[in-house]
Amino acid sequence: MNWDQVEGNWEQFKGKVQTQWGKLTGDDLDVIKGKRTELAGKIQERYGKAQADAEREVDDWLNKVN
Repeated sequence: MNWDQVEGNWEQFKGKVQTQWGKLTGDDLDVIKGKRTELAGKIQERYGKAQADAEREVDDWLNKVN
């Protein structure tokens, strides 16, 4: 799966994202709007992670969802 599919179907993926990163709020998900960099940024902010770690988590998650 590629990120374009996630972005294009964001409403369907919001639940999966929130399951993976429970600290993200509904408002966070509305701000993210399927944008990968926004998601990584919110993960950094909510979990206190380094940018590279947040990006890696997003990549790992993307490889798992189908």
